[in-house]
Amino acid sequence: MASNTATLGNLPSGCGICTTIPDILYVPELIFGGLVWILVACTLVVPQNPQGWVMFVSVFCFVMTFIWLVVFACGGHQNKSSWAAADFIYHGVAAFFYLSASVALAKVTLDMKDGSVFKNYQLDISAVVFSYMATVLYVIHTIFSAIRWKSF
Repeated sequence: MASNTATLGNLPSGCGICTTIPDILYVPELIFGGLVWILVACTLVVPQNPQGWVMFVSVFCFVMTFIWLVVFACGGHQNKSSWAAADFIYHGVAAFFYLSASVALAKVTLDMKDGSVFKNYQLDISAVVFSYMATVLYVIHTIFSAIRWKSF
């Protein structure tokens, strides 16, 4: 644990992103975000507005988190405090987006409980669960990014 807390004032690069908090959360964020994207895309997208927002959030956060992972893995941040602030801001925005998408998806799923194809209902339930899990991951990442940013 000492290695994780000692590196809070530094931004890791290379394999270091797999051993430090909050950077170890990149992979689970990608996995759960990708699952939300796949599960919502597999269902009948009705109504379009909330489901479209969920798709936008899942695709946007998946792509941006992957880009963020690559930048950190390649050391493109050059250990500057501005990147620590940007990391905090991005993950805060992503957490807020995922929370709003999760609530919208849960509402749509509850509304389709009666009179819908049961398979689509099950897929939407799974998407809601993974969406809330992604939200929790992004919130945790935001908290630890804020701590790292303040320790710079």
